[in-house]
Amino acid sequence: MTKIAETVRALYKSCNIGSDHSGSDYFTLIRNLVEKRKNEGEVWQRYIDQVYLLVMDEIITNFGRPRDLVTFGTSGWRGILGKDLFVRSVSFVTAAIVELYQVLDEEQELIPFLGVSSLQEAQEKGCVVGFDNRFGGEILAAAVIDVLARAGFTVHYAGESTTGVLSAALLELDAAFSINLTPSHNPLEYEGFKYNAADAGPAASELTDRITANARRIIEADATLLVSFPVALEVPSQRTDIRPVDSLACWKSLVRRNIAEHGLDLDKIMHGFKKNHDFCVVIDSVHGASRLHIAPLFSGNESERLIHLRAEADVTFGGIAPEPSSVNMHQVGETLLARPERLKVGAIIDPDGDRIRFTDGSVEISMNQFGAMAYHFLHEVKGKRGMVAKTVATSNLANCLARAFGEQVFEPKVGFKEFKPVIGQALVCFEESDGISVIGHTPEKDAYIGLLLAMDMVLTLDLNMGDYLKRIEDEYGAYYPDRGGVTVSAKGEELKGILLRLQKYGVGSVVKVGDVEQRITEVIDIDGRKMIFEDGSWLMIRPSGTEPKVRFYVESRTAAGTGNLVQAARAMLTEIGLLS
Repeated sequence: MTKIAETVRALYKSCNIGSDHSGSDYFTLIRNLVEKRKNEGEVWQRYIDQVYLLVMDEIITNFGRPRDLVTFGTSGWRGILGKDLFVRSVSFVTAAIVELYQVLDEEQELIPFLGVSSLQEAQEKGCVVGFDNRFGGEILAAAVIDVLARAGFTVHYAGESTTGVLSAALLELDAAFSINLTPSHNPLEYEGFKYNAADAGPAASELTDRITANARRIIEADATLLVSFPVALEVPSQRTDIRPVDSLACWKSLVRRNIAEHGLDLDKIMHGFKKNHDFCVVIDSVHGASRLHIAPLFSGNESERLIHLRAEADVTFGGIAPEPSSVNMHQVGETLLARPERLKVGAIIDPDGDRIRFTDGSVEISMNQFGAMAYHFLHEVKGKRGMVAKTVATSNLANCLARAFGEQVFEPKVGFKEFKPVIGQALVCFEESDGISVIGHTPEKDAYIGLLLAMDMVLTLDLNMGDYLKRIEDEYGAYYPDRGGVTVSAKGEELKGILLRLQKYGVGSVVKVGDVEQRITEVIDIDGRKMIFEDGSWLMIRPSGTEPKVRFYVESRTAAGTGNLVQAARAMLTEIGLLS
């Protein structure tokens, strides 16, 4: 036996790989093999492929129930691939969605939320189906399509695509709803299921609560509703009863059609990039679905000044957590620093293309700053008028701008679906986790509209984004946000119960922040607990909606103060027993 074979055998044993899928920890094994590949070369890829064959077998042959109860959070349902999301469970959840429309004729109170008035209308308009780059996406999409087709729904098949692009396709095709198989930025072992109704935004809780209840009932009954097992799943591209759709073409059409509302001229921006030889754009797709769209997005305006990083297919993401983060931005920053051009835009996009973070090579710009910059740009440079919408965990820089402009601020709890009341009114909607959209675009976060905004800013102002941000801060004051998270043993209702202990930190309470005792002057508890101090700084603590994690958000008015607020947040979590 070779040394490599011996190592593989030992790794299989340590991860309980055997004939029983339920006890096998495939993704720990995959992570170990990816690390070997990183250090010792592509010889390890064959072993990674072999493990994924076992994962595929589990996806297809798992006739049990999801390990965890199906729950739709702010962006749908997420779980472990093969353990929670597999052909059978995904089929049942699709059937749970079909039920929403099957009862519509009798339960017409659902009409405002679904955006269609009858089952027949929903069937005729149909569903847009897509998936991101995750392993098994096509076979899970096949399961979704099978349920929809049997139930009489037209299927618009987009294949691999991004969340924002699928949302645009839903609007342009005037479809009834969309289903996207993606866990967004979650690590390689996750899969997810997103559902958008006819408005193309994240579904309202009135619908997601129903989907959750329907799915649990179907699974509990162990029904084979609309699906008989085992299934000979037909690859979508080979079906003759579905309608293939170019989702990116739909996205471009939507942006062009609504130029009067948002002022973003797609063709002018792209042509401006091509003509300006002192402008460089670096985009990191982290192997996600956006890798398929960047070249056609710039089609006709190609240049060696467009640099596309991590554009190869890799369902392991090279072993990293595929999120827009400071750690993952290093390659973009280093590439920009080596470029001779004066104007630079660097961006990293998550796997399903609904999150984006920027840098100009010198300054990293998170959505806290970029959302406010986008609002300033549309309002003051483009001459648009209207409010700004931002989640409660975002920076108060946008609040400051709105006050100066005499405009309103809409500030709901975390979750892009919370912006529904102001879609069509707010110039910009953005959230702390790198998601953004604009008036006249989709009510779903979209990395590509963020990229257009960034390029338009730089071309129009002849400024790098860091310089533009400094210009705004010089006039309106500087804000220093940060965020983080910690993994804990509790989740769901148990975690929420423990976090209720934070109520001890009420208005008037004194908290040690660095070397200074800060008094809490205001508490906002619409989503977790946001504690605002007398100097205008604040910290917020809330549970993750999809993982056993606690997230915290802070903002200081000084560059040095954010670290002290982070430490104060950690001290609070220790005090209530969540951290040791």
